[in-house]
Amino acid sequence: MSALPLPASDGGGRFPGMSATGQVRHWDTTTSAVVMARLGPPGDVRFFTPAEEATADALFNQLLDQHEEPRVPVVALVDARLARQDTDGWHYEGMPIDPEAWRRTLAGLDEDARMRCGCLLAEATWPQQARLLQSIQNLGPTPWRGMPATQVWSLWTRYACSAFYSHPWAWDEIGFAGPAYPRGYKNMGLNSVEPFEVRDAHPTDDPTRGKEGHR
Repeated sequence: MSALPLPASDGGGRFPGMSATGQVRHWDTTTSAVVMARLGPPGDVRFFTPAEEATADALFNQLLDQHEEPRVPVVALVDARLARQDTDGWHYEGMPIDPEAWRRTLAGLDEDARMRCGCLLAEATWPQQARLLQSIQNLGPTPWRGMPATQVWSLWTRYACSAFYSHPWAWDEIGFAGPAYPRGYKNMGLNSVEPFEVRDAHPTDDPTRGKEGHR
């Protein structure tokens, strides 16, 4: 993936003219304030230390393949979530609670980067970062830094994807028009679209085609 909006060569353009924020007048005041704030400057980091922020930023850019600006500010969204203790409400038996797990795994990434690359993760090249993360994913259930690698990977991707797909730029790419309340939906049924929705211009295209072997 490159910067949003995606070019057609990278799977973009499926919902031409889609603009979730164009629906803002149909949202209630609270909803519009929450959504539109995600388009503003990221707030101050409150949970991550500066070093953790840099490592988390490198991690999220790799997981979401965000090579260049403009990027969805995933690290800021995850930081805000952790600062307000908005976790999933559960954690794996083999893992500490999420805030501690984040601190431990980010520290572990920097330790691995020092051993493999001679620098912190954020200072490593893009290919070096990719190889390091792939090596962790390849461990499967084998422990990494005292925690099952599959569960570490689940932690990272859950938070990364939840943050990324909470952003209106990502909504436009997947054809999501944003919250439908208080307006609601009227056209129920498979493949039915509302007047405010855009139909997929390439419904038979497989977005994962050609991505085999990619994280």
